[in-house]
Amino acid sequence: MPTAPTDTTRGTIIRATDLTFRTVDGCQVAQAVGPHLGAHIVRLDVVRVPAGAVWNPAGAVDEENVVVVFAGAGTAASGDRSAPVRRADTVYAPTGDGYELRAADDGLTAYVWRTVLRPDRSPGTQPRRFSRLWNEETQLKGFTGTGQSAPDARTATMNFLFWPGTGSPQLCLHCGFMAPGEYFNVHVHPSSEEAFIAFEGEGQLHLDGTWYDAVPGDVLFAPPGVPHGTRHPQTDPAGARFATCGGPTPFDPVLYERAGVPTKVR
Repeated sequence: MPTAPTDTTRGTIIRATDLTFRTVDGCQVAQAVGPHLGAHIVRLDVVRVPAGAVWNPAGAVDEENVVVVFAGAGTAASGDRSAPVRRADTVYAPTGDGYELRAADDGLTAYVWRTVLRPDRSPGTQPRRFSRLWNEETQLKGFTGTGQSAPDARTATMNFLFWPGTGSPQLCLHCGFMAPGEYFNVHVHPSSEEAFIAFEGEGQLHLDGTWYDAVPGDVLFAPPGVPHGTRHPQTDPAGARFATCGGPTPFDPVLYERAGVPTKVR
């Protein structure tokens, strides 16, 4: 298996086992993607909230935040709204509203995407605040990539969870899921930083010409213009699916145009 690139100017793969955690307000926090990798737009943190504890970062109100519950359960709040959450549940907190994670008896682990809203962007009028990775109401199918490599005809499906159509002006959250033999074809985002995680199953992540094996919790970071994608290399049709989640920041309209849905922020 290829090792992660050491020259992070072209992106990198961050292994879950290599994350370094520090204690913040009684919780454990690791920055998977940030300035140390050359990220200028997006941050991706991993937060472990112990049983009965609360994660309520003060600075979140000045950012746009997306949360994916990776393990455990509890309650999440976005602004003045709250909901019970468990693995695969998702939370969106627009700029101006903070978020909170309150862990149940088994604790809670979450991946959190963060960005500072650019001056030319404004929060949606009634943004969706809670969803789930398996929400299939808006999807992209048959994605053939953006021309950097020959596409594979066995294309994966992508769910749009938080996107312009749900009131997200800069962050987005997508979930791609692949049956054995399927691809989310290699592509680039000309003006966006991509950060996504392997969420379920085992598969491979493409970065700048190389495929890397991935297990749940591993992270891919691709700067603007760097080719990336995913695939499920197994061939047994009865094998478990491989799922990833994340998205380009700022959102890339080409994905929604390919899906035939509006790109205007609601």
